[in-house]
Amino acid sequence: MAVVVCESAQRLFTEPFYARMITAAEEVLTGQGIPLTVMTATSATSTIATPQLVAGGVDGVLLIGARERHPLVVTLAASGVPVRSAGRAPDGIDLPYVDMDNADGARQAAEHLLLGGRRSIAAIAGPPGLPAARDRLEGFTRTLALAGMTGIPVAYGDFTHSSGVHAAQWLLRRMPHLDAVFAASDVMAAAAVQTLRRAGRRVPDDVAVIGFDDAPIARRTSPTLTTVRQPVEEFAALATRLLLMSMNSPESTRNNPVLPTELVVRESA
Repeated sequence: MAVVVCESAQRLFTEPFYARMITAAEEVLTGQGIPLTVMTATSATSTIATPQLVAGGVDGVLLIGARERHPLVVTLAASGVPVRSAGRAPDGIDLPYVDMDNADGARQAAEHLLLGGRRSIAAIAGPPGLPAARDRLEGFTRTLALAGMTGIPVAYGDFTHSSGVHAAQWLLRRMPHLDAVFAASDVMAAAAVQTLRRAGRRVPDDVAVIGFDDAPIARRTSPTLTTVRQPVEEFAALATRLLLMSMNSPESTRNNPVLPTELVVRESA
């Protein structure tokens, strides 16, 4: 079996999310005596990975981070190789998946900010071509719209620290008196906290910050991050088990389970 991460090797080895996913998948496979191959495939490098995956080199593929217009995702969907996407597949791609309830997690974040009296709210979104990032932004903005807040400023990042810094700087220029920021990942949220403090803004007194993931960094940031917890290990283990089942009986596991998310309130909001 192969785990294919639709990112560069640098992202694979620097972001804890992928390590947590792969570790959980490996634990399931080890119990079955099945070896695991880990591959990366960006849009630019997908032609290197494709032949091994579709020519009988593996019996199943766990796909992580499938994005719109990614050549490998399109090829795998048409290949007949058993595939399970960890995360909802892009629109128009017919792949079974396991997903988190990203929209509901973002709803919880928005309601928490509203209940806290925050009214000048902005968002740092993830890559728009990634379904999870899009769902988080839509869940957040839809909840605010129901409360009468439309057209909130949105800066886009790629889940990295540097993109979170640039996004927070852009938001401060656009909205100097903002009092809350929702970031689509804890790494970007931690970067926003750092940027706000450098700009003389106190967190949470002046600006509340909420992240997403409940990654280890959420507990190390000062102040500790309020965030949306997603059950990463359960997510990866379930996707792996369903993939194993589909390798034995392709039509038995076309269900697409969605796992719940939960707001974890700490010091930053």
